[in-house]
Amino acid sequence: MVMKSLLFVLVLIVGFAALLAEAQLLGGILALTQIRGTLFCSVNGSIGSNSTTTPVFPNALVQLQCGTGNVVASATTNTAGVFSILLDPLRFVLSSLLTNCNLVVKTPLATCNSSLPTNGILISALQFFGRTVDGIINIIPVEFIFLLN
Repeated sequence: MVMKSLLFVLVLIVGFAALLAEAQLLGGILALTQIRGTLFCSVNGSIGSNSTTTPVFPNALVQLQCGTGNVVASATTNTAGVFSILLDPLRFVLSSLLTNCNLVVKTPLATCNSSLPTNGILISALQFFGRTVDGIINIIPVEFIFLLN
């Protein structure tokens, strides 16, 4: 019985250590994860071939959706089209974010340009971009694509 209890405690310790490693433990401090990008007023949310004439998409609702569309975080783009979502490293594992989550723009494209579609969403997978000197993990959108809904 004592042996089973020790084995159980050992398994718990190893499991907890693995969770901490997955939570991006850096020098004893858990690193924040930041998802950041700039959204442009176009059918694919990017600047396209003419970066000087593609306007940004201000005041757009950008949601982080994981699994079967569960909204786990959101942000609104600023006047420069920039959004930033900070995530708690205890709730989100980097590998899961990159494989199980997407950014979804819920604001209709016609909001920033009346000649663009009124229905549909922009959606993008995520990619690891690197770490800052203070340890923040940076994630960016891969590429927004337009989907009719």
